[in-house]
Amino acid sequence: MADDIRDLLRGGDRRSIGRVPQVLNRIRASPRLFDRLVAALSDTDPVVCMRAADALEKASLRDASALQKHKRALLRLARSTTQQELRRHLAQMLPRLHLRPSERRAAARTLQLYQTDPSSIVRTFALQALADLAQADAALRPLALRSLRRAVRTGTPAMRSRASRLLRALASGARPPAGSGNHA
Repeated sequence: MADDIRDLLRGGDRRSIGRVPQVLNRIRASPRLFDRLVAALSDTDPVVCMRAADALEKASLRDASALQKHKRALLRLARSTTQQELRRHLAQMLPRLHLRPSERRAAARTLQLYQTDPSSIVRTFALQALADLAQADAALRPLALRSLRRAVRTGTPAMRSRASRLLRALASGARPPAGSGNHA
């Protein structure tokens, strides 16, 4: 069964989602496969890793509770991976986890490191995640505000726009706006 999930995730290149919708259907029908999808994040094939992360991010958008038991592995992978597609999806998932204050600070430090990623998509999702974490933990507000202000000055046009919206929301105490289709 694990090989079946892997087979659905492999093939092609990083520019396509492959058969991620089929994987999501299988996960919905058999939630125990979720653990195998998490295991696929460490596959030797970067396409399998990317698609597993995409499927997990999409599945956790509906219900993030299944991610919780994998919290430590996800935090560890977020710190160690250099693959931009994994970083992007992990940045989206980290704020969905129930994190203790020390884990939130560690996640925020990781997201701050993502601000140097060559991918503007990774940097943009990391800004969004920092703002989300700061909303849950006032101690992270100064870090999030510094990162957002820097992005307003030096980011791509889309990053500047997103950072401006996030800054306004954090300054007003409102919930940071969710990401739009324009990622970078």
